[in-house]
Amino acid sequence: MSVIQKIQDKYGKVMAIIIAFALVIFVVMLAFENGGSLFRGQSMTVGKINGEEISIQNFSTLVEQQTEMMKSRQMGDGEMAAQQANEAAWNQEIMRVLIDQETEKLGITVGKKELNDLLFGTNPPQELKQAFTDPQTGQYNGAVAQQQINEVKSKGTAEQKAQMNSFLDQLVLQHLGEKFDALFSASINFPKWMIEKQNAENALMSKISFVREPYTSISDSAVKVTDADIQAFINKNKKDFKQPESRSISYVAFDAQPSAADSTTAMRNITELKAAFDSTRDIESFLTNQGVNTFYNGYISSNRIQIPMKDSIFRVGVGNIYGPYIDGSSYSLAKVLGAKQIPDTVKIRHILIGLATQDPQSGQQIPLRDTATAKKLADSVALAIRNGANFDSMVVKFSTDPGSVNNGGVYDDVPSGQMVPEFNDFIFGNPVGSRAVVKTDFGYHIIEILSQKGSSTGYKIAYISKPIEASQETDMAANNEATKFAGQAKDQKTFNEAAEKLQKEKGINKAIATDIAPTGSMIQGVGSSRSFVKSIYEADLGDIVQPQRVGNYYVVGLVTEVNKEGTMSAAKARMMVEPLLLNEKKADLITTKIGKVTTLEAAATALKKSVETADSLRFNGQGNPVLGFEPKVIGASFNQANVNKVVPEAIAGSQGVYIIRVDNIMATPVAAANVEQERMMRYQQAKQQTRFAALQALREAATIKDNRNKFY
Repeated sequence: MSVIQKIQDKYGKVMAIIIAFALVIFVVMLAFENGGSLFRGQSMTVGKINGEEISIQNFSTLVEQQTEMMKSRQMGDGEMAAQQANEAAWNQEIMRVLIDQETEKLGITVGKKELNDLLFGTNPPQELKQAFTDPQTGQYNGAVAQQQINEVKSKGTAEQKAQMNSFLDQLVLQHLGEKFDALFSASINFPKWMIEKQNAENALMSKISFVREPYTSISDSAVKVTDADIQAFINKNKKDFKQPESRSISYVAFDAQPSAADSTTAMRNITELKAAFDSTRDIESFLTNQGVNTFYNGYISSNRIQIPMKDSIFRVGVGNIYGPYIDGSSYSLAKVLGAKQIPDTVKIRHILIGLATQDPQSGQQIPLRDTATAKKLADSVALAIRNGANFDSMVVKFSTDPGSVNNGGVYDDVPSGQMVPEFNDFIFGNPVGSRAVVKTDFGYHIIEILSQKGSSTGYKIAYISKPIEASQETDMAANNEATKFAGQAKDQKTFNEAAEKLQKEKGINKAIATDIAPTGSMIQGVGSSRSFVKSIYEADLGDIVQPQRVGNYYVVGLVTEVNKEGTMSAAKARMMVEPLLLNEKKADLITTKIGKVTTLEAAATALKKSVETADSLRFNGQGNPVLGFEPKVIGASFNQANVNKVVPEAIAGSQGVYIIRVDNIMATPVAAANVEQERMMRYQQAKQQTRFAALQALREAATIKDNRNKFY
């Protein structure tokens, strides 16, 4: 022990230094392996756009906003909807960064004074105008609006401040975009001479005689397109063969959908609820406790109810239950809560004094006022209307309903069940001319019933359902089958052998899914699974992707293609390029067969074809029943130098090779046209396309690094 102690005393410090040095080397090596980060995953950058980093925190907030907007607009839910929200947020960020960067280069800004004028001047955003207009004077009070915004900035909650900042950021971005657009729209011009020239050209008409040899006269096997041919074509047209990163797979899917036994279980579960459903006196609470959040507590016309077995449901009478019955993939019960005569449709007008408004860019709800303030304002506006105030003027000044504010608050031919229940039951349960202030989740509505059409029985019905779901046994059976298959498939050869055997024994076919994006989730033919797509990208070419649940299936995959971002390979582009090159090679053979072009008759003899004619050809290329779509032939047909002559070169068209003689070019009367009106129409069309075209060009020129697949 004393010897060991002496060694420790003498060399302990040296050993500590050596160990510390080794640890430093290890940490540095780890950092290099992880792309410069000491810990894998430490980077919180979801992507870069022209060098500007997009943080995962900010991007996740945008995704949440897009998701909420989609939910509010009933645009779907689930994994596919989440993917769409993610993609929309990414495109929004690209647009924001590109506009910010370009306007900064150009010196375009929105200064503090300009922003104040936008918010509190004579033409404020609609949200502020509606919230801070005095109902008595009809004047927008910018001072009160400014005071309220400053109050939120200084004393509001963190959430209120975030919402306000998002609103202001979107307003600035929108205004920058408008300035950026103006640079392009101001440069758009369609000269009078150009419009007149195009009109004159469109009035021309030609007649040609021709001999043609279609490409179909030569078998595809008579010519050969090599990979070198395709690669040469790609090299000449690289811009047309850009490709994003993607992968393709072959896969076998094992069905995990509910069995007959699972269906019996679902029916038993819904039947057990029937007695409680029948006896409950608080239908809304009962449904909520059962997880039902879609109860519509309003009357709907019988011809608007789209439920299978609806006639049987109506016949059971008020207070009674029909079912269980199958509705899609569920067993359901239906209880008739009420029945009465209601109009088929109603015309109304209303003013919504809303509690919040939706930012059109982010979909975020921006608070406008609390319930008490909204009620007080609604009563004030209703009183002003009773005292003679113009309803249309009140709509413009106060209504926060974007769907009706531009047409006097009017909704025409409203069917039952379209509006929220409280709104619905007022307009369908009261006579024409009725007015009232009605509260809904959106705020307070000043409603007036203008007219009603038709009559039918309206029903108030409560529904409860139990889905027919796959049991654990059913799920495990499919999973076991997939696992067994994956055990047999070690590589591409064994995968294909096992798939062929499975098809013969059980009729389960191998399928393919192509062009799967790194941030995607959809697997063609089976459903959506972000997890499975991530596994595909973690694998290498030829690897087996182990079983995962995708939709109603357990899927085993084989990675068959790995396509990097850049230019397509010859193999990938062959399907697109080969038909073009086949026609080019066939055109060479046909041209050689024709020899020197002298007369149509000589060409006809060489090709053993007859001379044809095409009359009434138009320069704009509108379809001709004889010639079809042949732009090169049309171009030669309107060349004045070719009149009464055989064009000395054979024309390789889209469908075959043509030798043509232009017999006549004539000008037909030019249709009466208002040149100025046409110029304005084209200007407006071009103006609408300008921003998209400009942003698309900026996007194509941008350096964009997308790391979303590492986070989602």
